[in-house]
Amino acid sequence: MYVIVIKTNIPMSTTNIQLQPRVIIFTAPSGAGKTAISHGVMARLPNLAFSVSATTRLKRENEIDGKDYYFLSVDEFKKKKDNGEFLESEEVYPGIFYGTLKSEIERMAKEGKVIVFDVDVKGAASLKRYFGDSALAVSIHVPIEQLEERLIKRGTETPETLATRLSKAQKEMEFEDDADVVIPNIDLNTAIADAYKVIFDFLQTSN
Repeated sequence: MYVIVIKTNIPMSTTNIQLQPRVIIFTAPSGAGKTAISHGVMARLPNLAFSVSATTRLKRENEIDGKDYYFLSVDEFKKKKDNGEFLESEEVYPGIFYGTLKSEIERMAKEGKVIVFDVDVKGAASLKRYFGDSALAVSIHVPIEQLEERLIKRGTETPETLATRLSKAQKEMEFEDDADVVIPNIDLNTAIADAYKVIFDFLQTSN
């Protein structure tokens, strides 16, 4: 039986930030459904705003620059990193970078939004340390066998990239214990409902 696990002993940061928004950090291996779940929750909570990450990976069909990701070349990404424009950034796969732009956070913080992040486990750890008790870190769990099936059905992976993603996913699952909440995604609608409940409760208690 799968259950939602809520952690209460996560060490919190004491960093003072001039504009300290409340944030929700979704993390999971690729294909686990964190994007679908985060957007499902956002449809029910209109004050949530999605933080658009920057990436150097190729744009997929139907993705929109500036809405799904800021698509950058490797040189553009590295220049922004050298200029200190990222709150956090990681080389998630060899030659493929992801990062959170400070300008994106500042814009949403000024608008009074609750910011939603969709990041890998290393990015989630960095954001959790930065935002401390203003952040709720939500890890989405899918059994590795189901994860493989979903990645295959997505039709975007070669045998080599599939093997790389599954190997990385197994390592990422070891970090689930570092999240505040672990939500199973066996059924998407149930996972969205579960995520909505814990996020709604977090926002009520952090007001």
